[in-house]
Amino acid sequence: MPYVLGIDVGSQSVKGLLLDPDGRPCGSAAHPLSLRHPQGGWAEQDPIDWDTAVGAVVAGALAAAGVTATEVGALCLACQVDGVVAVGADGTALGPAIIWLDRRAEDQAARLAETVGAAELFETTGLVPDASHTGPKLMWLHDHEPELFARASAFLPASGYLLGRLTGEVAIDHANASSSLLYDLRTRAWSRPLLQAAGVDASRLGEIRESTDVVGHVTKSAAQRYGLATTCQVLVGTGDEHAASVGAGAVTPGVITDVTGTAEAVTISSDGVVLDHGGLVETHAHAIPGRYLVENPGFVSGGSTKWLADEVLRVTQSAVFESAARSTAGAGGVLFLPALSGAMTPRWNGRMRGAFAGLDLSHSSDDLCRAVLEGCCYGLRDVLERFATMGLGESEVRVVGGGAASAVWMQIKADVSGRPVRGVLVDEATALGAAMLAGVAVGTFASFSDAADRAVALAPEPFTPEPANARLYDEAYGRYCRLFDEVESVTT
Repeated sequence: MPYVLGIDVGSQSVKGLLLDPDGRPCGSAAHPLSLRHPQGGWAEQDPIDWDTAVGAVVAGALAAAGVTATEVGALCLACQVDGVVAVGADGTALGPAIIWLDRRAEDQAARLAETVGAAELFETTGLVPDASHTGPKLMWLHDHEPELFARASAFLPASGYLLGRLTGEVAIDHANASSSLLYDLRTRAWSRPLLQAAGVDASRLGEIRESTDVVGHVTKSAAQRYGLATTCQVLVGTGDEHAASVGAGAVTPGVITDVTGTAEAVTISSDGVVLDHGGLVETHAHAIPGRYLVENPGFVSGGSTKWLADEVLRVTQSAVFESAARSTAGAGGVLFLPALSGAMTPRWNGRMRGAFAGLDLSHSSDDLCRAVLEGCCYGLRDVLERFATMGLGESEVRVVGGGAASAVWMQIKADVSGRPVRGVLVDEATALGAAMLAGVAVGTFASFSDAADRAVALAPEPFTPEPANARLYDEAYGRYCRLFDEVESVTT
């Protein structure tokens, strides 16, 4: 069996993880990325930066494992969802990537819902008509960048752009397609009525294929660009939270995954289409063929701690967690709403903005740090309670990403949610999930269950709720909900 490589292209970094022929992690690497915010509510990245970072990660992972490029038999990408890259006929980007965090297409999202009918749009797609999705972003490009829109041969998410750069082929997996507002969940295909309403031709979006399908081999030019061999097979790939759920071992229905990255996606898988008519969680196609992923795609969580560190306190992000540990449960009464780029909990509202409340002269930066962590945990509780009302699972929560490395944040998650919370013992869970997909595709693993049993390591013991703190947080959660109502009324 060959080595397989999973690559996670996120918002803050690109990470890679190699699995050896026995399915064991053997080498990893990471490379940072930067974000641009040219206007309020906008968020962009340069696709060339993804290219550079992928090349650096491939080199680093191979060096860490002591493996040559010719020994890597398959590669799978797991990338941030809901981005749009306009590409030319040669596969190069015609402009910056408009990423998931971008809110510029609010009017277009509303127009699509009005044209189709909000109820019909939801029943078809399982999605909230939100500016984060790619359909409204494409409509924005048509309205505001008509020359670029006309020149582009394709509009691709991050995974599709990089797939084209690696293989010269254009394709998209069901998970990415299902987050577009242009995909029919039940037919598992592009929706002609929605494409017509958005003014988009399906031929410019890519053929929809399973995440585990092998598209082709690395081209000669891509081999030079990324440090791979032309014998390496490349899978279609998938979305980051979809792969992270696989990397957490959530390969059977009912397992909850909390992906604490820049955004905090909370997911649970299902064998069939299950819709939340309350509109808090969405239903996507999963990376696992034939399955669905019910999720809140993510309020700004790790992004909130990074904002606090970089823009307010001027400290490292790790210092925020150290500072939060010096405060006490409830942060001395300080509340934080994690809506720095719109809200996705307890309601979706792209025009909502974040807030601190309850401050007085006795409060310190320690309290602010803890309030940010607690505010994100209230968002987690919103989603878990909705899952419970939908009958989708009341099990422990598996945490991947930066949040799993912080004992203080893990304990707060348990106390606020009232659930056992268990960490996944790998820093690169999304890259691991991508590598597991590659391993299933080439036969390293007999099945996804086999991959989870052999490749996923969980913390031996979960964090469990502390009764006194849980009672305190029950009261604080009520104040958080009331605060959201009040701030929403004055900011939107």
